[in-house]
Amino acid sequence: MDSLTRPSCLVRSSLHRSLFFSYKMTSLREVRASVSVQEPEALRASALDLLVTRRQQQPSAAIITTTVDSTPPGRVTDDPSLKSTWAHRAWVACGCASVLATLAKSGIAAHGDATWVECLLAGGLGYLAADLGSGVYHWAIDNYGDAGTPFFGPQIEAFQGHHRWPWTITRREFANNLQALARATAFLLLPVDLLPGEPGLHAFAGTFLGCLMFSQQFHAWSHGTKSRLPPAVVALQDAGLLVPRAMHMAHHRPPYNNNYCIVSGVWNRLLDEAKVFQALEMLVFFRFGVRPRCWSEPTLEWTEEVDDRLPS
Repeated sequence: MDSLTRPSCLVRSSLHRSLFFSYKMTSLREVRASVSVQEPEALRASALDLLVTRRQQQPSAAIITTTVDSTPPGRVTDDPSLKSTWAHRAWVACGCASVLATLAKSGIAAHGDATWVECLLAGGLGYLAADLGSGVYHWAIDNYGDAGTPFFGPQIEAFQGHHRWPWTITRREFANNLQALARATAFLLLPVDLLPGEPGLHAFAGTFLGCLMFSQQFHAWSHGTKSRLPPAVVALQDAGLLVPRAMHMAHHRPPYNNNYCIVSGVWNRLLDEAKVFQALEMLVFFRFGVRPRCWSEPTLEWTEEVDDRLPS
């Protein structure tokens, strides 16, 4: 291409781009017809005339501006999705009442009997089982399914979105955070409460489901800053009775495939060192051909978006 034709081509290219991004300005056939026979200066003037003419012909109401709200949950202080409703509070009350009733039934049955030792042991096993159960469930919904998965879809979407905006859990109100698990706890404990006096069973079930119900609050505390947490919570975290902050923060760093347990975290080291979840992923893959998300390179859904307003 020689030096005489190059400016004309550059002007034509600029014109095409301008016309493409204007709302229904003109067809490409009109543009090509107008640019094919004119020199650069005349071409520029003709293009301006075309733009002015077409804009005058368009009614002002036809110019539509679309904005996309990319604000993550929690950026807005009064985001309704983080607030508790009366329905949330009612379900949490039902869940707590179910747990207390189950534990009370265990204590009454064991009163004045040597079975109180059995109840203590059963409660301890329930606490350990809750931590293990929280890890298995967390691993499953982190790696499999999506928002359209029946029954578990909302939980899957919430946990996967949590990797991108983990700080929102610290702004979610108490009943809002616990209501889904409280609902499940109330329904699952109802048949247990109807069983005749079995103090060991009631102690195990009450502790197990109670810890699972509150696991989301333990999870929220693991994202809190030490200066803003109640001293008792910090002491329990430091003692390893609640999942420590540093342990759970490791789950939010690549490769995002460890430290899944969120009650006490006591199982995390054993499960990670024994590669239990990796073995389960291989089993699922060879049996069903489904790859877990943690096998893929992290995408935006897994990469944390930092909120600069949070204190360090």
